Amino acid sequence: MDIVELSSKEAHIIHDLAHRIWPDTFKDILSPQQLTYMLNWMYSIETLQQQMAKGHRFFVIKENQEPLGFIGIESNYPHKGQLKIHKLYVLPNLQGKGLGKQLIDFVAQLAKEQQLKLLTLNVNRFNKAVDFYTHIGFTIAFEENIDIGNGYLMEDYVMNYEI
Repeated sequence: MDIVELSSKEAHIIHDLAHRIWPDTFKDILSPQQLTYMLNWMYSIETLQQQMAKGHRFFVIKENQEPLGFIGIESNYPHKGQLKIHKLYVLPNLQGKGLGKQLIDFVAQLAKEQQLKLLTLNVNRFNKAVDFYTHIGFTIAFEENIDIGNGYLMEDYVMNYEI
């Protein structure tokens, strides 16, 4: 497995992966309308490129040049000394095979190199990924509800992992 950073010209890779992953991941959590709204809002190529221009970094995990999953991060966000994991997804048929853990370990090492002390992320409270994060050492810091417009709400846990 290789983990490689993407340039803004490669934002379409994240866009494509998200559209392959999200329908399965959120089919029992979000309405089809909210799923479509969020994919269009969060994963348009333009939005991804804007995020990259503001300092978000995106990495893909590949096997034989085939992208299997991705992680999006931002250093010193929301506070100095923290690394925010904005996005972490693996193709549904490959979940549970250690790819997500490889991506977490990879960014934890990046955080250490930057002398950051905490990984933080938001995860939908009803997403089975909560169990994955807990299993690898994240703890629930608090709950938050985020109004994302159009009458939709993200109901998340904020989870932390001390490095």
